[in-house]
This record gives sequence, C-alpha cells and structure tokens, in this order.
Amino acid sequence: MDRFIDRDSELAALQREYERKGSSFVVIYGRRRVGKTALINEFCRDKRALMYLATEENERENRETFKNSVAEFCDETLLGESKIGKWEPIFDVLVSYSKNCGQKLILVIDEFQYLGKANKAFPSILMGIWDTKLKDSNIMLILCGSLINMMTSQVLSYDSPLYGRRTAQMRIAQIPFSFYHEFYPELSEDDCIKRYAVTGGVPKYIELFSDKPDIYEAIRENVMSKNTFLYAEPEFLLQKEVTEIGNYFSLLKTIAAGNHKLGKIAAVMETPQTSLTKYLRILSELDLVEREVPVTEENPERSKKGLYKIKDNFIRFWFRFVYPYQGMLEAGQVDYVMSKVRSSFIENHVSYIYEDICRDKVWDFNGRDIEFNRVGRWWDNGNVEIDLVAYDSMGKDILFGECKYSVNKKGIDILQQLRKKAKAVEWNRDARNERYVIFSRAGFTDELLEYAEEHKEVWLV
Repeated sequence: MDRFIDRDSELAALQREYERKGSSFVVIYGRRRVGKTALINEFCRDKRALMYLATEENERENRETFKNSVAEFCDETLLGESKIGKWEPIFDVLVSYSKNCGQKLILVIDEFQYLGKANKAFPSILMGIWDTKLKDSNIMLILCGSLINMMTSQVLSYDSPLYGRRTAQMRIAQIPFSFYHEFYPELSEDDCIKRYAVTGGVPKYIELFSDKPDIYEAIRENVMSKNTFLYAEPEFLLQKEVTEIGNYFSLLKTIAAGNHKLGKIAAVMETPQTSLTKYLRILSELDLVEREVPVTEENPERSKKGLYKIKDNFIRFWFRFVYPYQGMLEAGQVDYVMSKVRSSFIENHVSYIYEDICRDKVWDFNGRDIEFNRVGRWWDNGNVEIDLVAYDSMGKDILFGECKYSVNKKGIDILQQLRKKAKAVEWNRDARNERYVIFSRAGFTDELLEYAEEHKEVWLV
C-alpha cells in the first residue's frame, strides 16, 4: 500500500509556505501513526530537504547526530570531523549552504519534543537561532512532533519561547471515511465500514489490515495477538502523554462500558465529579474523548445534557473487546475472546461507528434544496433520540435523519417514527422547512422507495 491518500489541503498549505518570500516556520503535530512523516515526505519529494529525526537520547547525542547529518547533506567534511558543543555553528553551516542552494532549503526536525525533553532550554536556544540566523534566510523550518502535550507546551503555548515565531501550524487528524475506499478499492463499502470501525483513519492501522480480507481474521491476527503492537497500543499512547495512567484507563474503561453522563461515570468510579475534570480535559485534547450535547443546544459548554464518548474508533474497540479480556488473552484463550467479538461486534460497535459515518456524509446534502451549518445528534431528557439532525442556525432549514446498520430493509415505519420524534425538537417548531433522510445498510422496501419518489422532502441513502 504505497499510495499517498488524502491530505490535499495540508499539502497545499505546505506549498504556500514553501513559496512564501523569505523564511517559513511550520509546526506539524498529531498523535502517533497518523501520517505526519508520510505527509512531510510527500511534500519534500521533489525539493531540497534535510530530514532529521530527534531521539530520546541526551542533548549531546542528538546534537552530534544532527551535526553529522548537516555535514553529509552540505558536503562539509570539516564539520563532520569537528567537536562542537553548541547548536549555533551547525545552523551557520546550513544558512551558508542555503544561500547557494538555488531553491528554498527545507529543514525538518521530526519528533522535536525529544529535544525539549532532553534540555528544557532548547526551545529558547532555537528561538535565538531563528531570530538571528534562520528568520532572514531562504529556509523553511518544519518542526514535527507526536506528543501533543509536549508540542503544545514547547512550541505552541503562550509561555513557549517559540510562541509567535511560526508562520503556520497543522494538527494532523485521522483520514475521513470518505477516503477509506482508496486504501481498499477492491472491497465493498460495507467491508470498508467494518474495517474503519476498528482502524479509524490511522494509516498505520489501516496498512496492517490490508493482508486479511476477512475482518475477524484481521482482528485476530493484528489486535488479539500479544506479538503485535496494536495489542498494547492504547497503553503505549497514554504512557507517552500522561502520568497516572491508571486513572485514565479506568475512565476510558468506564465510558466504553456505556456510561456517558458525568454523574454516572463518577458513580461507577466511586470518585467526585470534580476530580474527573482534569482527566477528561486531557483526553479531549488528545482526541481520545469528546463531550457531546444535543446539536440544537445554544450554549454547549453550559448544557446539562452533555455526554462523554470515546472519539477514537480503535481505542473504543480496544476498551470494549481487548482490555476486559486481557487475562484470557494472556492465557491463550483467543478463540473465546473472538467469539465475544463475533457475537457483538456489529450491534455494539459497528452500528455506532456507522452513525458517525452518516453524520459526516450528510454534508453532501448541503445546498441540495436545504442549507445547514450544524450537524450532530439530538436527544431530550426523556427517551427521544435522533441519530442525525442538521440545521441552519441562521435560517429555517432542518434535516432529521436515522442511520440503520442492519441486514433488513427499512420500511415506511422508520420514516413515520422519525417524523414523530422530530416533533420533540423545539427549534423553530412552527416556522421551519423540514427534510428527512434515512441511511440504511440493507436498503429499503418498495413501499418506502415509492413514497420517497413522490415526496421530495424524503431522501434515502
């Protein structure tokens, strides 16, 4: 799987920075394995670029490696043979080289956060180098990092010495499902949905699943085996980002078990709600957890209807199907655990991911006899829940939707139920233009198809 997929907007932004007159300072960050380095490699493919990967070694070892990389890149034998105790002379060589390069020189420092970890003063050192050497040179500096908390504190936060120097920043997210079929052009959309429910849009995970056409065999081989990195991936991700990993694990486990209200989470964990705030905030910053409110709430932050859910597909899968059974997996009881996966994977996992996919896909309807600027779920304090509501907060258009991932065709009763539930939504109740959409994995009955043909406010997908 050597094709480069998606990232068009990121590549365009990098190209704009490359074409900027004078120097550029770009910060790229995001969780591990999301494709940051692949993006940079694609961008640098036809350009003059020096790629340097920082390590968890001490500052002296990193500086020595950087010095040797610069010496080789610039063909400066004397630099390679020199013993240098500072960073500045190494950058002097790069600046001198850039003047005769014939094009803008790109310097990439990957896993930048390790330099700041080895020496807390390094962001200040780099600030001085930027201000006195790189800023007025024809150089594009790219700092890339995988540890979000460290990159934020060392580079992006107001307290960082480098604050205000960057000319662009990118937080690289997972690839949307709309591009997923490009990884697997031979698979049906349904098969892609099942795989996406496990891998999410993380390219490294997607690659691992490419060798097995059967989703359950792919799960068994790539997740349930103690010899694969996905078996302990959540532990690895969290250990790099946070202390008190046990508290975060307990919180994620509780949410994965179906506890979404803050009060319920606190009750299950037998801890005060106030003590969970810090952990939920950090998990949210790491893109692992998100707080949802009914989409029509005017003040989301103050809403008392907030629900917490695991945002990352793989993390959600792992805490539902791996973490509770790790003792059995360690004992070699893989067959038993896989039987649990097979019995509830579709109903208790894929069906919810399908709703997320539909909410993303509904944006394709924007401008087709309806306009909206907000999309999400809706629920009240009773028992009414609507999978999808899209509306124009500045106008009168509203779209209600149901997302059904089952093997049975959906009939007109689903539409009737949706119309009834829509009445519970108070937003512009007496003065709105209503539309309805039903997403169904298995398709629709002839009766519903005929009805939708005659009633243009009803769309079937």
